[in-house]
Amino acid sequence: MSLLVSHEDRVAVLTLNRPELHNAFDDALIADLTAAYREAGRDPQVRAILLRANGASFCAGADLNWMRRMAAYSEAENRADAERLGALMQVIDTCPKPTLARVHGSAFAGAIGLIACSDIAVTVPEALFAVTEVRIGLIPAVISPYLVRAMGVRQARRYFLTAERFSAETACALGLVHEVVPAEELDGAIARHLKALAAGSPAALAATKDLVAAVDHPLSGEVIADTARRIAAQRASADGREGLSAFLEKRKPEWGQS
Repeated sequence: MSLLVSHEDRVAVLTLNRPELHNAFDDALIADLTAAYREAGRDPQVRAILLRANGASFCAGADLNWMRRMAAYSEAENRADAERLGALMQVIDTCPKPTLARVHGSAFAGAIGLIACSDIAVTVPEALFAVTEVRIGLIPAVISPYLVRAMGVRQARRYFLTAERFSAETACALGLVHEVVPAEELDGAIARHLKALAAGSPAALAATKDLVAAVDHPLSGEVIADTARRIAAQRASADGREGLSAFLEKRKPEWGQS
């Protein structure tokens, strides 16, 4: 199976499992990932979703055989194919559950989109990254909104145009990943983030993700009014009241299900 799905301590673990192909994705893997994120996002027993990979690489981008098939597609077929990849990115980006990416080895082209769509990304010093599309006459169109948001326009111009490889340290400085840790500490770092997420209210985590998406626009009176509406609703919610009561009573909160 090209994608393995397991559950550990209320975490849905999605493992890319094409190590012989450096976990390059094709249309089948895209469909499997989309379905897995959607299902985990709806599952009330799941508190977070972790994307990881088997083998030497995180993901080398598009599978060569898939690219050969695409070369024979009509423009309409190519558009439908791109829309399916776009749907995967959007499903990850808008997932109501916290999403994490555990990155090692190489992450090229579309794989960087998977990382940029994740809420938290952790990698190792040896990892390499590149936005390679222009080298084969293409553009990083589908992943570009997420990469530009993560890296900023100025940096995106450089790395989109040059297709140069960059290090984990650079990826962290660009904002593509949040943390770089030694390989032997990678699982511990992921566990630390999962523990922090588990302490939060599931409903508040989902509402916070929605909030961040809503305010990711130029500041306006409408945005300010919307933020006031959102916090008022959260304060009046069951988890909002429980969290405040627990804080005042100096006890651990008992969160409801998301």
